[in-house]
Amino acid sequence: MQRHQAGSFTLYIKGAILFWSILLWSHSAAGAIDPFLTKRDISDGRFGISDQAEICSRERMHLPLTLSDVVELTLCNNPKTRLQWASARQQAAQVGISRSAYLPTLIGPIAAGGLDSSTRASQQRITVSVNFLLYDFGGRAATVEAAQHQLVAANAIRDDVLRSTFLTAIRAYYAYMAALASMQAFKVAEVTANTGLAAATARVQAGAATQFEILQAKTALSQARLNRIRAEGDATSAKGDLANAMGFYASQSFELAPLKPETNLDGTLEHDAKIEENIGKLIEEARKNRPDLFAAEAQIKAAEAQVEVARAASKPTFTLNGGVSYSRDPDVVDGSFKQSIRLSISVPWFSGFRDIYRISAGQAVLEGKIAERDQVSNQIALDVWKAYQLLLINSQALRAASDLYNSAQLSEKLALGRYKSGLGSILDVLTVQGVLATAEQQKVGALYDFKVSKLLLAQTMGVLDLTMVEEKNPATKLLTEPVLRTIPRSEVSDTDISGEKMPGRKLPDSKTPREAEP
Repeated sequence: MQRHQAGSFTLYIKGAILFWSILLWSHSAAGAIDPFLTKRDISDGRFGISDQAEICSRERMHLPLTLSDVVELTLCNNPKTRLQWASARQQAAQVGISRSAYLPTLIGPIAAGGLDSSTRASQQRITVSVNFLLYDFGGRAATVEAAQHQLVAANAIRDDVLRSTFLTAIRAYYAYMAALASMQAFKVAEVTANTGLAAATARVQAGAATQFEILQAKTALSQARLNRIRAEGDATSAKGDLANAMGFYASQSFELAPLKPETNLDGTLEHDAKIEENIGKLIEEARKNRPDLFAAEAQIKAAEAQVEVARAASKPTFTLNGGVSYSRDPDVVDGSFKQSIRLSISVPWFSGFRDIYRISAGQAVLEGKIAERDQVSNQIALDVWKAYQLLLINSQALRAASDLYNSAQLSEKLALGRYKSGLGSILDVLTVQGVLATAEQQKVGALYDFKVSKLLLAQTMGVLDLTMVEEKNPATKLLTEPVLRTIPRSEVSDTDISGEKMPGRKLPDSKTPREAEP
């Protein structure tokens, strides 16, 4: 009988040890369980990352990237975006921590193998203690409320950072496209300068000009070549900035898909009715959509809840305490059970005025959060107003740059024709060629500034999303096939990369123009 009871007790001890081991293991598995379902409170927001594997796959870098590809890769791979998603998950865990106060805590020390000091015999003992907070005058509820509002703020702050990262990717994309277009323009300017040198050489050989005109043409050609080399360096630097914005090393190799040509520039400008809207309506819409203002409002509510937490700390708490223990002495056949239960009331009679200052500090934090909210609201109005004015300026600048380019193009053709006919001077040709090269740069820059300013206005209004950029790259579907097809660089067109048609100004077959011999 004694041996049977001892075996039963040993089995009970082993079962208890196994239970507590499994429980501790489940607690150590970070993120494995979510009993309060806090992760569902992490909203996807306007920039929720898709669960499709090909969207965040780095294999997309082997394909020509559209603007939407660049933005999606940035939102997936940029460390800033991953940091904000981690912060939101951390705050969701804080919500779970606050909700755990509504459940009892179990503490169960196990001693199975200790020695009695007098008999030197083995002792076996199990104890389980239970503590359950019954009422604390709203302290737990206020803590949960504060954590929930902080999670709302974390979601909004994440969206605000993603919104800024979105615009950074757009700026880097168009900066690289502008650099490529500028490099293309300088290549054309180099060809044009070489044409001028050939014309000057022909006139000298015909006895209609002097060697001085050839020297002037050579000087212009050297300057054009220098500008082209610098433009190539600027394009390389802009490409590294874009790779960095997407979360890759600056040395990452990739290609951009050509933009669609702007065939009707005036129609494009007139189509943007948003430009002519009343600025007051734009500001009001921004205040309804801006995530940074959402975050400021949520932080105010969280600060209000923290004040209630501080007030509840100065009030009594009611706690139910209980315990069950089983012990067995070595010289006794049957073990003994002990149970206890009691209601505890903890009254903070005096805390050294700590609670008073906690409440005062919480109220000061609340006032600060209200001031921050008002500051954000004023900043939103300023951001929208600046973006609105910038869009108006860039739309007018684009029209002016387009007119300037068209005029300079006609002037260059006329001057070169007159010079070849012996009616003009080489100085006239070089002057209009320089004006044409500058006008071409200004047109490209104005076009991309206008595109960025439209998206900047959407960003300041809080409505910027993936639907406002170009359509997805159809080549992305290749990533779902068993074998990835890598498009060689030879298949990627690097001509007319800006999307602008330049009639009558094409590069020759040779990549490097040659000087004409006098």
